[in-house]
Amino acid sequence: MAILFAIIAFGVLIGVHELGHFLVAKACGVRVNEFALGMGPKILKRQGKETLYSLRLLPFGGFCAMEGEDGDSEDSRAFTAKPAWQRALILVAGAAMNFLLGFLFLLIIIRGANYTEPVIQDFFAGCPYESADGFQVGDRIVSVDGHRTFFTTDFSDYLARSKSDTHRIVLRRDGARVVLREYPLRLVEYPTEDGGTTMKYGIYFAPREYTVGANIRLAWYASLDFVRLVWRSLGDLVTGAVGIRDLSGPVGIVSYVDEVESQAENRAEAVFDFFYLFALIAVNLAVMNLLPLPALDGGRVFFLIVTQLIERITAKKLNPKYEGYIHTAGFVLLMGLMVFVMFNDVFKIIVNR
Repeated sequence: MAILFAIIAFGVLIGVHELGHFLVAKACGVRVNEFALGMGPKILKRQGKETLYSLRLLPFGGFCAMEGEDGDSEDSRAFTAKPAWQRALILVAGAAMNFLLGFLFLLIIIRGANYTEPVIQDFFAGCPYESADGFQVGDRIVSVDGHRTFFTTDFSDYLARSKSDTHRIVLRRDGARVVLREYPLRLVEYPTEDGGTTMKYGIYFAPREYTVGANIRLAWYASLDFVRLVWRSLGDLVTGAVGIRDLSGPVGIVSYVDEVESQAENRAEAVFDFFYLFALIAVNLAVMNLLPLPALDGGRVFFLIVTQLIERITAKKLNPKYEGYIHTAGFVLLMGLMVFVMFNDVFKIIVNR
């Protein structure tokens, strides 16, 4: 059942992405020759007024084939015949739809999520941070060392990741902005009821609201938090904190979904974990797809900007076939990476068993 759900979810993620391209292309008057879900041979097809709608055999992938997308059409409704700003909107629409889908997934489950905003309700007895020059009841912690704190977990996470004992804390107090510069903030030892001790910052945060407005706000914050998590993971990959073998593709994700379902205590928890995971994947797809790399939508936007600059400076029209060569090479490399990740996922499954 988990595998079936995962395949359906992947299909939805890809379909929504391509639907974004399709809707904006149509709104901009671009001729769309085919809108396909899946890859490989056609299973079902229906010819519309000008667009062929098809469902293909393999459940991964899909495409929105626009007239002149590769720059080889004289049609006035071709993709390349449209203004640069319209082409850019069409290209980013897929990622925007993925981000919106992730937000909607989070909005569905947000009531059961353990999200608490960093608004101070009280302090532990003897907490050294409660003072006129420090924290006060009612303060909202806006950022830690330049990192926005959407949730209480962000507050502790960014303090834990810091290598310094002093921090720049931005607070919102009675509508005014308060900045604590070089503020010493570290864990403090407190006694527990069983006679032991625990390390805490000594701050009680206010319980979250359950209004419609609060749920929408928290779902939005969670979406932005996912974006930040993806960027942080990319940074770890670049710096070598994680390796390429730590990447996972569809096979690894399906395996993880199956594991999550088997470990869930009940059906409600399994559904919650499923929506949470695919909200993360949806936002991940949105961010990754906008990277300025060949074959990705972000790469196409990057080349669109570069092309516009060069043509304005030289007053000469660039031949789009050269950009096509670069994107084709990028696509081949991307497929090679996906094949490597797939085999790596299969290897990890075999080893773990």
